[in-house]
Amino acid sequence: MGRADGSDRRVTTDAVDDATATILHVDMDAFFAAVELLDHPELRGRPAIVGHPGPRSVVTSATYEARRFGVRSAMPVSQALRLCPNAVILPPHMEKYRDYSKRVMTIFSEITPLVEPLSIDEAFLDVSGARRLLGSPRRIAELIRARVRDETGLTCSVGAASTKFVAKLASGRAKPDGLLVIPASETLAYLRPLPVGALWGVGESTQQSLLRLGLHTVGDLADTPLHVLQRAVGDASGRKLHDLANGLDPRSVVVTSREKSVGHEMTFEQDISDPVRLRQELLRLSSQVGARLRKHELVGRTVALKLRFSDFRTVTRSRTLAEPTNVGRRIFEEVTSIYDGLGLGRTPIRLIGVRVEQLDDAGGSRLALWDPDEEWRDAERTLDQVSARFGRGMIGPASLVKSTGRTVGETANPRALPDD
Repeated sequence: MGRADGSDRRVTTDAVDDATATILHVDMDAFFAAVELLDHPELRGRPAIVGHPGPRSVVTSATYEARRFGVRSAMPVSQALRLCPNAVILPPHMEKYRDYSKRVMTIFSEITPLVEPLSIDEAFLDVSGARRLLGSPRRIAELIRARVRDETGLTCSVGAASTKFVAKLASGRAKPDGLLVIPASETLAYLRPLPVGALWGVGESTQQSLLRLGLHTVGDLADTPLHVLQRAVGDASGRKLHDLANGLDPRSVVVTSREKSVGHEMTFEQDISDPVRLRQELLRLSSQVGARLRKHELVGRTVALKLRFSDFRTVTRSRTLAEPTNVGRRIFEEVTSIYDGLGLGRTPIRLIGVRVEQLDDAGGSRLALWDPDEEWRDAERTLDQVSARFGRGMIGPASLVKSTGRTVGETANPRALPDD
């Protein structure tokens, strides 16, 4: 498993039989930071951090020069600057990242129709059908890297393998700006020396359980009887880990992909303990989530509240609705009820977030015969029309007008944030 700073980078340089490596995982290199450097070429080769300069902001992305000092995504900017005092802080520009993401995904779709986006900066591609026209998987991977560089000025890393899991591992090891091909015949030899933490699904708790059994490498896992793993980590997890350790991953590239959730969250510059202020923030975030759902013609059945406290302890609570919704007011009422049920009183809050899950097409979802949200739904659709004409923020819930308190680092759907 490659380190985030690229210090153990490995790429394919010699001839390799890549006929079986038809699954590509393409991952943009330090995507947000790389886009910012297009406007700041004088900073190339220097440590740079994407984030807000406030004391409560977190790192959105960082160049590899900054990562070599230990800077990582989601780290407080203040901590990042202690590790790397010479780093330059660049404010994020989400619209630019979305624009470049569209350009990159268009390149992928022109190579093969079998593209499965994972986030704003990475995707799986099945190039088995493109070989006759474009050549071997390695040749196609090189073509993708060249087109991304020439048409956007950005670099990407590509892993090519016979399975999605190994392709993703390979792209991480090839970073930055590299290509690593793992033929099917070499899959087990590549996997066995890796630490158990390299496997999907192995978090800190699972890793500790495996280490207590003396299982340190993927090879150790592969050689362990299935029933022993299942007794240690559960039936489903044990079977999944056993399959991955033995190079088995039957998943295909899925073209039609749906957002798993839609959410917004806000980190406060100073902890907020005023329940009225927090409810105002919940209303604002709920309204934004509802607007995004309606824009993409989606509804959701599960509403979730996320809270992070001063000590970085984080809690998430969710509630499943009787009927799916995309009405901001309904979302607000549900998350407010969840918040009130926690009995926090004036406990200081560092971050607050609202998310809707279990998404479905709005047109395909049956509303109840009597819709209790009809008036709110009509009012919010009117707000959508006004926002489309004059810009979002020109009109909104009256209770937000008196909203006070400084905030930093609003984040949309976490799925859109790149790892590296």
